[in-house]
Amino acid sequence: MHKDELIQLHTLMAQIKKYFEYDKSCCDFNEYHSLSISPVHIHRSKAEHKHAIFVLGNELASIISDDEFSGTGRTSARMQELASRAGSEMVHSN
Repeated sequence: MHKDELIQLHTLMAQIKKYFEYDKSCCDFNEYHSLSISPVHIHRSKAEHKHAIFVLGNELASIISDDEFSGTGRTSARMQELASRAGSEMVHSN
């Protein structure tokens, strides 16, 4: 994906995050917030946006999963794996 496409996806996922933050008080998105990146940070690298998307995707999937064996539970596990991989790519590219 190109950086602008990643930013568009990041924007969409951030809007979904806002829905959960507004609708449910249970959601804090600590790991995503610790990254200190949002879709409006267009100066940040493609790798940083990619990592943020996977971290946010993991947190969103965790919220909607009923158990670890559901489809969304597996999605959460996969997002965690992809977030780790993207994070290590960031370290190696800097």
